[in-house]
Amino acid sequence: MLKNFVFLNIFTIFAPIIDFVLYFSSLKAKSFEVGKSFSNLFSFLRKMIDFTLFSLPHSIISPNKKNCFFLEKQEIVCNFVLKEQKKGFSMAKYLDPKADLTFKKVFGEQKDLLQSFLNAVLPLKEDTEIESLEYLSPEMVPENPAKKYSIVDVRCTDNHNRQFIVEMQMYWTEDFLQRALFNTSKAYVRPLEKGDGYDELRQVYCVSIINDIAFPNLKDEFYHRYVPANIEHPENTIKGFETIFLELPKFRPSSVSDKKMMVLWLRFLTEINEQTKEIPAEMLENEYISKAVGIVEQSAYTDAQRMAYDKFWDEIVSERTLMKGYFRQGHAEGRAEGLVEGLVEGEKKGLAKGRAEGLAEGLAEGEKNGIIKTAMNMKKEGLNISIIAKMTGLSEEEISKL
Repeated sequence: MLKNFVFLNIFTIFAPIIDFVLYFSSLKAKSFEVGKSFSNLFSFLRKMIDFTLFSLPHSIISPNKKNCFFLEKQEIVCNFVLKEQKKGFSMAKYLDPKADLTFKKVFGEQKDLLQSFLNAVLPLKEDTEIESLEYLSPEMVPENPAKKYSIVDVRCTDNHNRQFIVEMQMYWTEDFLQRALFNTSKAYVRPLEKGDGYDELRQVYCVSIINDIAFPNLKDEFYHRYVPANIEHPENTIKGFETIFLELPKFRPSSVSDKKMMVLWLRFLTEINEQTKEIPAEMLENEYISKAVGIVEQSAYTDAQRMAYDKFWDEIVSERTLMKGYFRQGHAEGRAEGLVEGLVEGEKKGLAKGRAEGLAEGLAEGEKNGIIKTAMNMKKEGLNISIIAKMTGLSEEEISKL
């Protein structure tokens, strides 16, 4: 019995120390995800301590006043830490506007903010700027059920009958480029009814905001505009649709000198997050940015919405980790198989040219095998088929058969 008393006294002394270390470590953590990981660990250890101490008979835990003193001291410190932890998380004044919830609140529910943003980032001439807009359903359901179904973050049309798609991507894969082209093309041809002339087709703009590096070979460029163009004479373009990619990590206010509104909107997306304490005066002086800032204030959201917000970031971290692991594994396995097949084929041809061609074909086939294996691994992990399709470029039907 004496050993139990000694153990419990030591345990109660070190419990609050563990609490403080974990708590202040989580506060000092530089990244939001790391901070939440410390918080989860803190909660787990806290529950283990509580269970150990308070599930035992009272006669064992506190047989004398001295032991009760330790318990009371621990409880006081524990309550203090829990209160401070709760206060610490509520101290975050603003939520990150890049999250799904906040992004759609700002641009999917406020027409004036969306209009200001689009006029700022799109290459529109002064006499063709958006004067008014109406929201469209973000779901683009095909008439033929066998065709691919797609959902975008925000979709609208303006007074010139042009259509706009806006999407926020937290991380990049090559398939997103194809996804943007697919959504833009689909929006371009969808309004055309049987019997309509091609002159009924209307301009479509797709703006993809990427919180990742998409084009590493273009080190100092964050703004990328794609249009159908003549390769020999790029100035000769085909009007119909344009796709704009904005790489947020590359953005620097000094890189855009002539478009003040674009700078303000991109600063809003890159500078405001849970660590923001004060908003720069030049941002609050603008009526649109000031309104957007008010929308991302944490106090404007319910507990359920904040939980959904936290869950979004948890899923982003998990998906990013899984994607990196799966693609590394799938790429390595596929490349190895491709190299073997390519070398065998090359040896059969017996010529240097044949070996090179065989190797190239083998690599291509290996890459495809790697993507399929990646999709299989993701499916085993229980990821949604639509997410797997978006990540790998495979159709949902192909994934279902794996």
